Amino acid sequence: MAWIPCSGISRANNSKKKTKKWMIINQKQLDQIKPTSEKLECNSPLSVKDASKHGGSDNISALTFTFRELATAAKNFRAETLLGEGGFGRVYKGRLESTNQVVAIKQLNRNGLQGNREFLVEVLMLSLLHHPNLVNLIGYCADGDQRLLVYEYMPLGSLEDHLHDISPGMKRLDWNTRMKIAAGAAKGLEYLHDKASPPVIYRDLKCSNILLGEGYHPKLSDFGLAKLGPVGDHTHVSTRVMGTYGYCAPEYAMTGQLTIKSDVYSFGVVLLEIITGRKAIDSSKATGEQNLVAWASPLFKDRKKFSQMADPMLQGQYPPRGLYQALAIAAMCVQEQPNLRPVIADVVTALTYLASQKYDPDAQTAPGTPRRTKKEARLSSGRI
Repeated sequence: MAWIPCSGISRANNSKKKTKKWMIINQKQLDQIKPTSEKLECNSPLSVKDASKHGGSDNISALTFTFRELATAAKNFRAETLLGEGGFGRVYKGRLESTNQVVAIKQLNRNGLQGNREFLVEVLMLSLLHHPNLVNLIGYCADGDQRLLVYEYMPLGSLEDHLHDISPGMKRLDWNTRMKIAAGAAKGLEYLHDKASPPVIYRDLKCSNILLGEGYHPKLSDFGLAKLGPVGDHTHVSTRVMGTYGYCAPEYAMTGQLTIKSDVYSFGVVLLEIITGRKAIDSSKATGEQNLVAWASPLFKDRKKFSQMADPMLQGQYPPRGLYQALAIAAMCVQEQPNLRPVIADVVTALTYLASQKYDPDAQTAPGTPRRTKKEARLSSGRI
């Protein structure tokens, strides 16, 4: 699913190797960069708390590649190496000649509306921000008018591949794996909101942007739409409304006022998708069921109907109490009023707890009634 405004719906010479170089991205003049510029300069006050652990943040070092190197790695971008396509361009699987490392290479669409700006933002963000739940940027290419990004390869694809675009023979996600993915994605978002200074508003959180590594380890990807959050007395950032229809917070879609709570809403939609197996927007559904949040909202009010919201692919194999608690978290995240949504750190606490409660379908008998902890009681009553 490509991004849209929320308010609307050379041949490679294999014998010739190039030596890589390191380019320093000075934090200046982001808005003044022209599409064909070879020098990447970014104007951003972004820093990371405990930045010394990441080599500081005054300058950003990023490994650069020539277009020839990446064309060779991706076999001249042949169809068989294509992994997927999004709003900013196509992604190919490749292997770097110099290190023999398997990578994912995103070739930005040269006809994109803001491709060069998104390219610069992504290099800046992923060069500064490092976390186990954020995809690793290996390097980039700014060769002439070519713009390519090189990431670590995530062998299991995206969360969307496992929820909505399931290939024949693909293993269905069980309850434990779903909660693990949800908790990991929330931790990546928490890092952006609480560790970056000023906070980073992701702005395009969706299932297709959550990539899965070995063991279904989730990582957030695609930071081209990310924005630096408000500082000081400012409560929001005013910006052009961009994102993906169905995931945008209502106040952002209507006014362009962006806050970190906008991301929390998007996360709530993703969590609903993980629980229900439904898409955020599905035109194949009956009227009234096409928008996931609109469909779920009345069901949130009746706990007896919670079981109707579980993904049929789970085949009833989920802990009833865990389902109630996960739905309670999702319901709080998609509150219409942003001040009623929880902060992502509390969501992480709740989902980490749920992920730690391993469900064994073979060991389940009649639902037991063990004494609940205070944390469980808060979760089941819809409070974090």
